[in-house]
Amino acid sequence: MRPIIEFCTNNMHFGTDEVMERLEENPDYDVIEYGCLSNCGQCYMEPFAMVNGEIIAAESAEALYEAIVAKIKEAEAWDSLDLD
Repeated sequence: MRPIIEFCTNNMHFGTDEVMERLEENPDYDVIEYGCLSNCGQCYMEPFAMVNGEIIAAESAEALYEAIVAKIKEAEAWDSLDLD
């Protein structure tokens, strides 16, 4: 399953626009920009995005990028487990 990464346009002042652009370069990711993700308090306080519906936040845009990539790798590792 392709990871879905969602960004809020109101959070771009933290530099998340650059994170979004970097992630869009990967054809295996679905990157979506919304006008609002309804997390206004968090949006005002720190850079964040949603990965497969889960909020990922960090202290900086670069740390957010690293956290998003780590979350995607974690999900891929779980998907690759053969539990049958």
